[in-house]
Amino acid sequence: MSELDAIAEFRAFPKTWGADYVAAGEVRFRLWAPGQKTVALRLDGEDTGMSRSDDDWFELLATGVAPGAEYSYVLADGTVVPDPASRGQKDDVSGPSLVIDPTSYAWQDTGWKGRPWEETVVYELHVGTFTKEGTFRAATGRLAHLAELGVTMVEIMPVAHFGGNRGWGYDGALLYAPHAAYGPPEDFKAFVDAAHGHGLSVVLDIVLNHFGPEGNYLPLLAPSFFHREKMTPWGAAIAYDVDPVRRYIVECALYWLEEFHLDGLRFDAVDVIEDRSGKHVLVEIAERIRAEITDRPVHLTTEDNRNIISLHPRDGNGGTPLFTAEWNDDFHNAAHVLATGETHAYYQDFGHEPEKLLARALAEGFAYQGDISPRTGQRRGATSIDQPPAAFVDFIQNHDQVGNRAQGERLISLAGADRTRVLLAALLLSPHVPLLFMGEEYGETDPFLFFTDFHGDLAEAVRDGRRKEFEGHAGHEDGTAVPDPNAKTTFDFSTLDWNKLQSPDGREWYGFTRALLELRRQYVVPLLGAARGRCGKVVKTDRGFVAIAWNVPKATLSMAFNIGETAQPLPDQPGRTIFAWPARTEHLPPNSIAVRLASAGEPR
Repeated sequence: MSELDAIAEFRAFPKTWGADYVAAGEVRFRLWAPGQKTVALRLDGEDTGMSRSDDDWFELLATGVAPGAEYSYVLADGTVVPDPASRGQKDDVSGPSLVIDPTSYAWQDTGWKGRPWEETVVYELHVGTFTKEGTFRAATGRLAHLAELGVTMVEIMPVAHFGGNRGWGYDGALLYAPHAAYGPPEDFKAFVDAAHGHGLSVVLDIVLNHFGPEGNYLPLLAPSFFHREKMTPWGAAIAYDVDPVRRYIVECALYWLEEFHLDGLRFDAVDVIEDRSGKHVLVEIAERIRAEITDRPVHLTTEDNRNIISLHPRDGNGGTPLFTAEWNDDFHNAAHVLATGETHAYYQDFGHEPEKLLARALAEGFAYQGDISPRTGQRRGATSIDQPPAAFVDFIQNHDQVGNRAQGERLISLAGADRTRVLLAALLLSPHVPLLFMGEEYGETDPFLFFTDFHGDLAEAVRDGRRKEFEGHAGHEDGTAVPDPNAKTTFDFSTLDWNKLQSPDGREWYGFTRALLELRRQYVVPLLGAARGRCGKVVKTDRGFVAIAWNVPKATLSMAFNIGETAQPLPDQPGRTIFAWPARTEHLPPNSIAVRLASAGEPR
């Protein structure tokens, strides 16, 4: 068998960094370490010196390597470190890395062709708290529930290996390795495979803007991996303009998509990814994904508090040559202020007439489109009216907006069930892409808290930093009230209580959510493929009241809802009522919503 045949047989995805099979039993180990004069590979307990190139790459080709073999890198001073591009860890983030055979899992999803973006209903979940067991395998057992609900896409919070067993995942240190506490890489592949079998897409939240504080040995191996003169909220900025660094970052995104058959990625906090290169690293990532993965739709979303649209252009056919959509915090923030009256921290920007800001977000995308932020005094955002509705991912809850509170309260606990129902209906029946946070479908009331599993000085620093970081946020007026992130009980309190699904309230909430998603599938989704920019308009706003209409090719979708204290007259809405809660009348009483749809030529 030739080397090319061997590579094809193993279906390996060669990368610049890390350990990859290049033929049967042959593994190439490769590490960029300009900060070290010598590096040895420790493979199954035996050390072998690695060759060094003029450009500071250390490499070794080993034969007879069995899948699952343990390895580490030994530095000149005897320090033993894991592979920064480890594909799997034996246990903790600083322990031995494992050689992963990319063919160890037999995929069953060969007929999977993905799902178009306009069908998307996102369900965000955290593997560790989605089930009592907190593993990929246990989460797989809940996929049928999500498919039955009407969800079409599962979004997994970051799983790149981080310090300790418990954490949100946004402090990953080994960005290529699934977190060992959730299960081996094969179990994550089995999760994705099973999801595809249920007709569900799977996207992964990835963090390419920083490394976590525990298990990151890159400053020791390659000090030039970071720009020491430029700092981010998490430390020195990543040097995206340095070629080996850029390869690590770009290939990381491709790796997760290819190796795990994922249907997309969500890029965390891209506003802090500052790149000095001629082509921004995010643009290169998107272009390579579009060029190299063509067998299924790949959906790429961004989180970016700048409210920009330059990463989300549309071509003449409405296609997405770069990123697909943006997480729309403006929608959430306006809805939250309207429902709760809270105006702390970033909610300050939404404290004045939140109805108008929410209506603008629904009609045009962003609420802030170059307007001055009262909180900062600076202009924020770009004009988004030309973006199609499906360019925005909306939510009334997510991990950040729940977890970044002292007690991790969900909206139902803050605004009450009736207001929350109205906002849920508005979310699921608007032409924007909706996102549900795990448990929201059955009215989960247990909190989702911020939790970690650090020890010693790092644990104390995180504990103190948590108190200080969120001083002034809603629910954080008293810093001493912030639960200890490192306490096991903080994690346990955040685990979903699936018994609630079987309670009368849980069944009612689930039925309500499922019915809304069926209405969305039947009436809203068919409108989205042809929907373009400038289709939304604000019909009316008043205290607690919002009315919007979207004119798309061959149809008009109208929505009016009231979470104020007094009844409001229902605006003239063309077409037939597709949803009204609690019931449609000529007036909308407090905590009610009406949605109508008119096809072209249909009488009013």
